[in-house]
Amino acid sequence: MSSPFLNALVKSITWEAEGVISIELHPAPGSSEFVNFEPGSHIDLNLPNGLVRSYSLLNDSRESHRYVVAVLKDAKSRGGSKFIHEQLHVGTTLQISKPRNNFSLESSEKRKVLVAGGIGVTPMLGMLRYLRAHDAEVDFIYCAKSRKQAAFLADIEALTNHRIRLQCHFDDEMNRPPDLKKLLVGYSGDTHLYCCGPVPMLTAFEDACNHHAYENFHIERFSIKEPVSTDMKSGYTIELKKSGKFIAVAAGQSVLDALLAEGLNPEHSCREGLCGACETRVLCGEVEHLDSILTKKEQIANKSMMICVSHGKGDVLVLDI
Repeated sequence: MSSPFLNALVKSITWEAEGVISIELHPAPGSSEFVNFEPGSHIDLNLPNGLVRSYSLLNDSRESHRYVVAVLKDAKSRGGSKFIHEQLHVGTTLQISKPRNNFSLESSEKRKVLVAGGIGVTPMLGMLRYLRAHDAEVDFIYCAKSRKQAAFLADIEALTNHRIRLQCHFDDEMNRPPDLKKLLVGYSGDTHLYCCGPVPMLTAFEDACNHHAYENFHIERFSIKEPVSTDMKSGYTIELKKSGKFIAVAAGQSVLDALLAEGLNPEHSCREGLCGACETRVLCGEVEHLDSILTKKEQIANKSMMICVSHGKGDVLVLDI
């Protein structure tokens, strides 16, 4: 079985904007080549301090010789971005995951709307590079607190043409946060809209799309949603359909931890319901969805779950494991 990890060499670290650096990764000497990826994909970095953090790929998805990510130094860092900014050096070798995509571009030729907030520009830039190469029509809306904090602005400006329109909103220049209801007015009902940014902006984006009755909107989160209160007073049983095993999940225990305790090792990474590594198909049973990936529609469909945070609501949950 091939390893789920790749060995990557930190080739360069570049200052991109106030508080933002980019990291260019190449295959480590003697290691496997990188695999191809789709725009919107992200990778996990297994940091030397033991933390695992997910970052969107911002380079051209046609490039297979390198991966490029960007990291904002978060004032409320729990150790990930602080370590990367202060202790990660060129020449360091890291284990990284293969790219995963929870934020895929819709394949039609209709105009796309990309809305970026702060460091949320990273997956949007990767998407824009792809769409530009395919001569697509794009509206790119870039929001940041200030121009000096707007990473990759020059790269985005260089990609604009008669089919790609850029609109910027900088809070300090406009003396207010962006009004997404106004910025997103006038699109047809079949338009696909994409947004990545901080939680308040994503909430405003969802509200704006609902206000305009846009059904085809897509969100990528780089931080978990506000914790949802859940009342899990009793345990339940999970049935693993492929292996025929029945495993008890104690009250307050995650499905992932129950599986690990039984000697199983399902793919997992962030343990926060954010990266998508542990997404598992649900065959039967109702799920309390606590992840930050699935849309409300996908959660209602109940076809899969993130076993690191979500749990069963009934006595038995049947999983495709």
